[in-house]
Amino acid sequence: MSSSHREPPTPSHDQETERVSSPADPSASAAFQVKYIARDVQAGIITGAMAIPLTVGIALMSEYPIKVALATVAFACFIGWINAFIRPGNYIGAPGVAAGLAPVLAMGVHSFGMENMAFVIFLTAFMQSLIWKFDWQKYILLAVPSYLVEGLLAGVGLKIALKFLTFTYELPIDQESTDTFWNGARIQIALISLAGFAMFVYLFSKFKDTKPAIPYFLLIGASIVLAQFVPMSMLHVDDVELRLDLPIPHFDSALTWMYVIGFAAMLAVIDVIEQVMSNAAIEKIDPLKRKCNTNNSLLAIWIANMGSSFFGGMTNLDGLAKSTTNKLAGAMTKFSVLVIGIVVAFFVMNSQYLEFLPKFSLAAIMIFSGWKMIMGLWHVASHGQYAMILATLCGLLVYKVGIFEGLLIAMTVHGLINYIVLNQADKMPSKTIIKKYLQKFSSGGGGGLD
Repeated sequence: MSSSHREPPTPSHDQETERVSSPADPSASAAFQVKYIARDVQAGIITGAMAIPLTVGIALMSEYPIKVALATVAFACFIGWINAFIRPGNYIGAPGVAAGLAPVLAMGVHSFGMENMAFVIFLTAFMQSLIWKFDWQKYILLAVPSYLVEGLLAGVGLKIALKFLTFTYELPIDQESTDTFWNGARIQIALISLAGFAMFVYLFSKFKDTKPAIPYFLLIGASIVLAQFVPMSMLHVDDVELRLDLPIPHFDSALTWMYVIGFAAMLAVIDVIEQVMSNAAIEKIDPLKRKCNTNNSLLAIWIANMGSSFFGGMTNLDGLAKSTTNKLAGAMTKFSVLVIGIVVAFFVMNSQYLEFLPKFSLAAIMIFSGWKMIMGLWHVASHGQYAMILATLCGLLVYKVGIFEGLLIAMTVHGLINYIVLNQADKMPSKTIIKKYLQKFSSGGGGGLD
C-alpha cells in the first residue's frame, strides 16, 4: 500500500492529554456537554462519596444536625448546576458546607439558639446578595489581607483538630470504666485510631495528585469492616424532620439584634473571602484553563444560602478539597456537581447507613483536614516575616478568643503597626496616612497600605 493511503496515526496518551487540556471553547456550556458526560458522572460519584464524611464532620463541629448539613450540600449542588447554565462562576468547583465557618456556626447556635439560626443564615445570604450586586468582594479583599485569612483558617483548623481528637479514644457506653480511664479497651481504640490516621496520611501523600478519593474510601471501608469485630463508638444520626419554614427571628432586645447583624456580616464576609480564594485555586487546576468569574460564584452561593435558610440549612461555598478531587476524578463541567448532589441526597433520604461509620475514622479525616488548614500558614511565607508573624498571631487569637474577635484584634494590630511605621519612621502626617489608606479602595487601588 502506498504512503498516500496510510491510516492516520492514533493519538498518543500525551497528545490526548494535550488536546483535553487545550483552551476551552468559550461558547461551550459550563453546565453540560455530551462529550464529557461519562467523565462528569464518574467524578460526581467519587467526589460525592468523599463529601459525605467531610460534611458529617463539619456538621458535628458546627453542632448542626447531620441530615441538615447533607441537605445543604445537596441543595447547593443543584443551585450551582442551574447557575452554570446562566452565569457560570467556575467550571469544576464542588459545593459543600464551609469548614472555616464551623466554629462560628457553633457559636451562633449557643448564642441565638438553633431556632434562630435559620434567620441568621437568611440575613447572611441577604448581605452576600448585596456584595454580589455591587461587586464589593474586591473591596473586602483589600480591607482584609489574604495572609490574615490564612491565619484565621489556621486557628479554625486547630479548633477542628482538637475537637475531633476525643473521637480517637472514645468508647461505646458499655465499655466505659469508672475505675481506670486508660483501660485496655481505650488503649486499643487509640492505637487503632493512630494506625488509621497513619494509613490515611500515607495514602493521601501517595495519591493526592492522582486519585485523592482513595484514602477516604480505604479508611472508611477498613474501619467499617473492623467495627464488625471490635467494639467501637459509632456515629449516631438524629432522624430530624426536614421541612420548609419561614426563617422568622425570635429576638427580644435591640442589643441582640445588633449582635446578630454583626454576626451575620462576619459570616457573609468570611464565606465570600473563602470563595474568592478557592476560585483563584480552582482556576489554576481547571483542565480546560477556563477563567473563573468570582462574582458569578457569589450569585450561586447567596441563592443557595438563602434557600437553605428555609429548611434550617448552613452556609456553603465551593471548597478546594472537594473541587480538587472533582478535577482529578475527571470532571469537565458542572454536570459533575449535579451528580454529587444526587449522591449526597441519597444519604439525606437514607441517613441510617451513616451509622455504620466508626467515629475514629471520621476523626482521622477531620484531624487531617484541620492540620491542612494549619499548614496553610506556609503559604504566607512568600509575604515575608511580618505577614507570617501576624498570620500566626491571628490564628492563635482565633483559637483562643473566637473567629470574629481574633480577626478584629489582628486587623487592629496590623493597622496600628502600619500607622506607627508611617507616622514615626516616615514622618507622615495622620491625614496623609488616612488618605493613603482610602486610596486602596479607589478604582485604581494604587498607593494603598499593604
